[in-house]
Formats: sequence, structure tokens, C-alpha cells
Amino acid sequence: MDPLAFITELARDAGALLRERLHEPRQIEEKHEHDLVTDADRASEALIVERVRAAFPSAAILGEEGGTQAGSGTERFIVDPLDGTTNYAHRYPLFCVSIAYERAGRIEAGAVYAPLLDELYAARHGGGATCNGAPIRVSPIARVGDALVCTGFNPARYARNGRHFAALSDRAQAVRRDGSAALDLAFVAAGIYDAFWEFDLAPWDVAAGWLLIEEAGGRVGALAGGPLDLDDGSILASNGAVHEELAGLLQAVSEREEAS
Repeated sequence: MDPLAFITELARDAGALLRERLHEPRQIEEKHEHDLVTDADRASEALIVERVRAAFPSAAILGEEGGTQAGSGTERFIVDPLDGTTNYAHRYPLFCVSIAYERAGRIEAGAVYAPLLDELYAARHGGGATCNGAPIRVSPIARVGDALVCTGFNPARYARNGRHFAALSDRAQAVRRDGSAALDLAFVAAGIYDAFWEFDLAPWDVAAGWLLIEEAGGRVGALAGGPLDLDDGSILASNGAVHEELAGLLQAVSEREEAS
């Protein structure tokens, strides 16, 4: 079975479940301060885990809502069944399903599906990136001053990113905060955003988006510099052209914070 075909169909099916439940009464819990989980998150992950188990019985699964399972082979599925739960709980349309397929430590395929936009972003290692089957590329913007940049943060930890957010708001053409990191990364791949940064993320937030951006001609790395580590928690992603300038601006803020 082709992993990319499998995860794109699975992302669509999980997204359809989310869409169908959107206007139903929600069971909403707070995992941590300002970090929600709903019955829809759990139902979406249960669907995904069941399908993965049936089709790839030896694969490991890393899922946000308790679906983590060990495997006996080199394959792993990295799953966010609902990225943007707060948005979903308020019926704000920017949320998605994100699924990445990893083999022998390398992300080989990724899919991000935004059900209310009906946009399916998909990528295969070495095979390019698409939205609803059409090829996508990162933007050609060359200066941060001309760039539409996105970030994210938990409101309970605003100070972690607050000065960076303020500094870039002064320098970029505009800064957005949409509340769904996986979808934000897909938007970088599609040339909608020119760059994205965030602290304190999890592997399921970034795995699929990482591949999308690289296959669309962009650049992904750690906020502190160097290659991205899925377990590190920070990411700087861009069209490549603004990467060094943006990294320098963010690093200057961090250095000022450390010196204060």
C-alpha cells in the first residue's frame, strides 16, 4: 500500500468526521491551562489509529491524544487528529488533521487536511508538494519587511514568545497567529505565509508540515539554528529567501532577553 495515498485518504476521512461533529454539543476538557481536548479529537484519533493498525500492523503510532503505540518495524505514523482544538471548539474554521509517515527515521510522506477549507496538502519525499492535487511552491518574497509571517503560542505562556512577537510585528509587513501550527506550515508551503516560527511544539505539530515546506522549495530548521529536531520543540520555517534575516531578528531578541 502506498503510504501517501493511505494517509491522504485517512486525513480526509478524519476531517469529514470533524466537520460532521462541528455543530454538535462538545465535550471539552482542559488538559493544561488554555490547552483543550474535545470528544472530536479523541474520535478522530480513534479512527486514525484503527485504520493504521489494520493497514500497517507493525508500525508505531505517535498520537497527541493517547494513541501512542509501539511497533515492531521501522515505520511510524505521527498523528495530530485535530490541530487547532480551541479554534474547533469555537467553530473558527482554521483547524486541520495532520498525519506524517516516517520510515527508518525519515519523514517519507505527509498530509494536512483542513476540512472547512476543503484543502488537502500532501507531500512525498523527493516528489514535491500539492494542494488538492495541484503543485505548490513557497513564495518569492525576499525581505522580512515585505513578508507575511505567522507564529503561535499558548496564551498561558505568552512571555515565552511575546518579545519575539512584538519585534517581528515592528519589522514584518504583518504577523498572524492562527492557532494551528500544522496548517500554518502548510500555508508556508503554499506561499500564503512567507515564514513561521514557534516555541514548544510537539512532533505531531510539525512532522507533516516540515516535509510539505521542504518539498515546496522552502527551508525548515530549529529556532536556535541548525537542523530541525522533532523532539526539540521549536521551529523556524520559511520560503528560504527570508530565513537568515528572520533567524537573525529572532536570535537578537533571545540574546537581549538572556542579557536582561
